[in-house]
Amino acid sequence: MIHSRFLGALSAALLLIVISQAPALASDLKITEMAVTTKIVKGNPIDSVRRISSSSVKALYCFTRISAPAGTDTTIKHVWYINDEQVAEDTMPVKGSHWRTYSRKGMEKGQSGEWRCEALDADGTVLKSVSFRVN
Repeated sequence: MIHSRFLGALSAALLLIVISQAPALASDLKITEMAVTTKIVKGNPIDSVRRISSSSVKALYCFTRISAPAGTDTTIKHVWYINDEQVAEDTMPVKGSHWRTYSRKGMEKGQSGEWRCEALDADGTVLKSVSFRVN
């Protein structure tokens, strides 16, 4: 009887250890901040673009702050669109519970229209999207 209780307790303890060591799922990622910005300074965006002239900047950045379970080691993808047509895609690592990353999109004159950048998890699920207009 004592032997079976001990084995039951040991099995439960081992199960907890296995669960706590399991890799984070892509669905466990949470975007806590996302912004398209004209510049990243000291790892943070300096502004949040809603409307901008294509002649006023050479590049825009999509900054993403992520909250994830401890020990996370996965990726996210930024997909850039102009007028619903994909124009760029960047894959970046996420290697911790509090992670910041960004992608860069070079801007050329004449790229006016409705823009958006989507953040996708490793499974391809859209976590968040930011829209802006380029004149």
